[in-house]
Amino acid sequence: MSSRRSEEELSKQVGPVAWFVRVKRKELGYTQEEFAMRVGVGLRFLKDLEIGKSTVRLDKVNQVLNYLGFEAVPGKLRREEGE
Repeated sequence: MSSRRSEEELSKQVGPVAWFVRVKRKELGYTQEEFAMRVGVGLRFLKDLEIGKSTVRLDKVNQVLNYLGFEAVPGKLRREEGE
């Protein structure tokens, strides 16, 4: 059995913004280091964002999303069944 988590498991664990950024970065063919440099954020920030850290700065999240042509907007919470 692989020690790496499946893509589906990972997407559920990190959250939609983290997953979106990770997928888009990979689609563009950038390493985390290359992408952080292009966007103008620190590598540590990008790593924290992609693992779903809950205390990342919203202005920097928007900086990353804006680079990708998106923005963070309010949305209704989606809760797992049983919560």
